[in-house]
Parts: sequence; C-alpha cells; structure tokens
Amino acid sequence: MVAFLLLLGIAAAVVFAVISIYNGLVTGRNAYKNAFSQIDVQLKRRHDLIPNLVETAKAYLKHERATLEAVVSARNTAVTAVRAAAANPGDPQAMQGLSSAEGALSGTLSRLLAVAESYPDLKANQTMAQLMEELSSTENRISFARQAYNDAVMTYNNSRETFPGMILAGGFPAAQSFAVEVPAEREPVKVSF
Repeated sequence: MVAFLLLLGIAAAVVFAVISIYNGLVTGRNAYKNAFSQIDVQLKRRHDLIPNLVETAKAYLKHERATLEAVVSARNTAVTAVRAAAANPGDPQAMQGLSSAEGALSGTLSRLLAVAESYPDLKANQTMAQLMEELSSTENRISFARQAYNDAVMTYNNSRETFPGMILAGGFPAAQSFAVEVPAEREPVKVSF
C-alpha cells in the first residue's frame, strides 16, 4: 500500500511538473506576442506621423521630390511588414522583413531630415517642429517597446531550450527577436529643429 501511494505521489508530481512547464511555455509565448503588440502600436503611431511630416515638408521641398517619394514608399513597405509580423509575431521571416523595412524607413527619414536642415523656413515652421518632436518621442517609445519584446522573446526561448522545458517544446517554435542589423541603422533619427 505504501509503495502504491509513493508511486501515485510520484506520478502526481510528474503530471504537475508537465502541466507547469506547458503553462510556462504558453505564458511565455503570450508575453512576447503582447510585447510585440506594444511595438505595433508605436510603429503605427510612427507610420501615421510620416504622411503629415511629408505633407508639411512638401511645400518647402519642391526640388526634393525623390526624397519625399522615397519616404512614402519606405513607409508603405514598413506598414506591410508590420502587418505580416503582427499576424505571426516571432516568426523569423516576418521579423526579418520588419527589421529590414523599418531600417529602410529610418534611412529615408534620416535623408529627409538632412535635406530639411538646408531649408531654414521649413526648420522654423511650427507644425514641422511639432511633428519632429512627436517623431523623436515615438522613436524612443519604439526603442523601449522593442527592448521589452526582445526580453520577452529571450525569456520564452530560454524556457523552451532549457531542461525540462525542451522536452515539451516541440509544439512551441523558437521566436525571433526584433533586431536592427546594419550598424548605421542603429543610429537614432536625428532631430534638430
């Protein structure tokens, strides 16, 4: 009878451990998906600011049409990449596409800001100054959201790669962090109005 109770206790402990590990993996997956949704909110804010920025600059930058078109095109590509990543946060291909698209958008925004520097009337425009301040604030929020997402991905991936979680991790694919790949893209957008 004692042996039976001992075996029953061991079986209950194993079942409890399996349930706990599984629930931890589900919690980790939900945490990184939630963290990505915070990035999504900030990227949407950034993407919504860009058309206003372009419209404000358009009147002053009549000779810089190619730069404005490049910003709009990069923004549209980034919006599409965000939708793909939001459909499956953590997917390596989706996150790679998002990183590339956001990097390209940052590059074109930097070029727009560099061109805007040579137009004193544009720099003095109150609407442009407000938009630039909003963009700078949004860039900071994106950085913080990306850091929280990457932390959640690391915690989730650690849970699925360490013992005993790796035993149950077969149905839980590894998540991809949101990293900026090109060193020049790691530079923040410079705002100096």
